[in-house]
Amino acid sequence: MKKYKLGYTTGVFDMFHIGHLNILKQAKQYCDYLIVGVSTDELVQEYKHKTPIIPFANRCEIVKAIRYVDEVVPQINRDKIAAFNKYKFDVMFVGDDWQGNSLFDEVETYLRNHNSDVIYFRYTPDISSTILREKISKKNGHV
Repeated sequence: MKKYKLGYTTGVFDMFHIGHLNILKQAKQYCDYLIVGVSTDELVQEYKHKTPIIPFANRCEIVKAIRYVDEVVPQINRDKIAAFNKYKFDVMFVGDDWQGNSLFDEVETYLRNHNSDVIYFRYTPDISSTILREKISKKNGHV
């Protein structure tokens, strides 16, 4: 396994669960220093059209407390090229659901041309914040 100096990943990290932990743990295995962008409440509302259950400041504190994370930064937009230009990471970690997406093909090409790699991780099956929301809603008699 190639070892990188500076890694970068992002997420909402709402209702922190084992899938989140798995991504951060895997990412840290590939790099010496891991920067994690946590999506702001406004960004999540903009592209997912829902407000996170856990407020932004609390999600940042939770992610900061994870031993695999070296630094937490706000993710105020989804522009990965701008993030690269700001943080100059050697590798970016992304969920495999984005692999082959035209947006990420462009990002991959840009990063490759700037000596940075993209590594895709498989999502932990059967767990997501959306699934947790649905389970809570069903238990409370909604849906």
